[in-house]
Amino acid sequence: MTDYKKPLPAISTLNGPYWDGLKQRELKMPSCNDCGKLWYPPAPFCPECWSRNFTWRQLSGRGTVNSWVVFHQAYFSSYKDDVPYNVAEVELEEGPRLLTNLVGIANADIVIGMSVEIVYDDVTDEVTLAKFRPTEQ
Repeated sequence: MTDYKKPLPAISTLNGPYWDGLKQRELKMPSCNDCGKLWYPPAPFCPECWSRNFTWRQLSGRGTVNSWVVFHQAYFSSYKDDVPYNVAEVELEEGPRLLTNLVGIANADIVIGMSVEIVYDDVTDEVTLAKFRPTEQ
């Protein structure tokens, strides 16, 4: 997997639990112990009540497509072989939204509101990406 050429995340102490969770096949996000809000991307305090009292909570990995686009131009040369590719905003059952790619579906078949579930894409030995596929109805 060392030949992966696309941009990779900068993993830090702030977002490390998110990336560690994905490697362990778990989707985790910070959850405020004071007001209960979940948020993404990770921040050192709750965006709702500004509390620094939070823990990382495992989420269901299920959600719905809130919005999506198909890129027909590669803005980074490392994506040229993927064109056309989709980028979707998935609203998780628990509320936070993720920008991701949908897999296992033709771009022409994507619809807003479709149910999706997480799949884990090990792109390097250190990085696993969260992608989503349609759930079976």
